Parts: sequence; structure tokens; C-alpha cells
Amino acid sequence: MDHNGGVEFENLSGRLLVATPMIDDGIFRRAVVLVLDHGPDGAQGVVVNKPSAADVGAVLPTWAGHASTPDVLFHGGPVATDTALGVVSVPGDDPEPLGVRHLFGSVGLVDLDTPPVLVLPHLAGLRVFAGYAGWSAGQLESEVVEGSWYVVDAEPLDLFTADSDTLWRRVLRRQPDRLAYVAYYPDDPELN
Repeated sequence: MDHNGGVEFENLSGRLLVATPMIDDGIFRRAVVLVLDHGPDGAQGVVVNKPSAADVGAVLPTWAGHASTPDVLFHGGPVATDTALGVVSVPGDDPEPLGVRHLFGSVGLVDLDTPPVLVLPHLAGLRVFAGYAGWSAGQLESEVVEGSWYVVDAEPLDLFTADSDTLWRRVLRRQPDRLAYVAYYPDDPELN
């Protein structure tokens, strides 16, 4: 467990961070982040609802046509944007396929240097991200406390949705009580 100002935090790996309306610009505006790893040294995740215009095949020709729809690179976050990160779903209880490192549930990372023919038969989904989101020790916890992120449970299709433009609202709408109302927060509060 991490500690931040006396507040105890659970491990957030596998959970979603949903940007609050307080974050109103940049890549994290209305972002939904899947936390891939969270521990005492910090956290890493990927923004799952920010597709780019670049086809996966333009950057990784051997993976062309194999990513979940849409078959484009996603903006994973502001860190290491010149690198590609493959996040996959491996269904069932089979051992991890060659080239895949299990993270949690059915989610893992695929080594994009692995020949797709060795991995694809074992995958239920693949998303390729340019960059990732990263937090140093205690940073994410501080951002949650200050109200930048809602922490909610992920559903299996969140990572691979073909309709990423509406994911922020859909994730919020399925939350209990008042948090669901945030989904209707206007794009521009001054026009409300």
C-alpha cells in the first residue's frame, strides 16, 4: 500500500482513471486511462480514448491489420511518445503466449518485435499506443486526492472499444450515484 499524507491507497493496476472536469486541456482532457502498473515507485498507464490518424501499419508494418478497430495508433500519454506499446487481451487460463507479459486479468503487454503469427492466435484484442502516462512515487495518489481523477472499475471492452470518442461519458454514466451526472458536464461550462 502506498501512503500519501496519511491517506492509504490500494494498488490501482487494472483500474481506470477518468479525468475530472478540472483537467481541461492537453492529452488528459476527458481522458480515460487504464492503469497498467501501480506500486510504491509510481504508476504507468495508457490513455485508451485518444486515437491518432496514423495507421498501425504505417509505423509497424508487420502488425498492419491486426489491431482492434480502429486499426490506428492511440496517444497513450505524454511519456516516450516515440515508442510503441502493445496492450493485448489473452482470454482463458492458458499460459501467456510467446512475446506476451501478463499484467492483470486477461491484459498483458506484447513485445512488438515478436512475429505476429506467433501471438495473434492467442489474442482477443490488440491496441497499439504511442507513448504512455507515467507518475513518480506518490504523484498519482496526490492527483487523486486533489480531485484530478476519478478511480473506477474497468470493463473488458473499455480497452478495445471501437467508439473511443464517447468512452469518457459512457464510463461515467455507468457509475453509481452522483458520479454518473458528471458525464453530462458540458464541453464548455461557459455555454451552460
